[in-house]
Amino acid sequence: QVQLVESGGGLVQPGGSLRLSCAVSGNIFSIDTMGWYRQAPGKQRELVARIFVGGSTNYADSVKGRFTISRDNAKNTVYLQMNGLKPEDTAVYYCNAAVTPMRRPSYDYWGQGTQVTVSS
Repeated sequence: QVQLVESGGGLVQPGGSLRLSCAVSGNIFSIDTMGWYRQAPGKQRELVARIFVGGSTNYADSVKGRFTISRDNAKNTVYLQMNGLKPEDTAVYYCNAAVTPMRRPSYDYWGQGTQVTVSS
């Protein structure tokens, strides 16, 4: 069984920083793309950033230059460094990973979500 466990959310003032982490555990053969999505109240879930196995990345236009995604393949962990946070960044942030478990087909797994609130 594969699990994604997120940490690092919280309340921060505008202009502040947070770092989210997501550790993938279980009977894993390989992990492909890893990413972060977010969902604000009344809105659809949207891609924030993703990182591919080779290290290439892409970002939503709204976070370019402020957020940085990275991964540690040895730890099966993906990070999201968020700087210059704005009130409009307030949302539940979800980790996503394309995981191939041992002797099973690849599947998209999701974390439980972590709340990020940007407010003065």
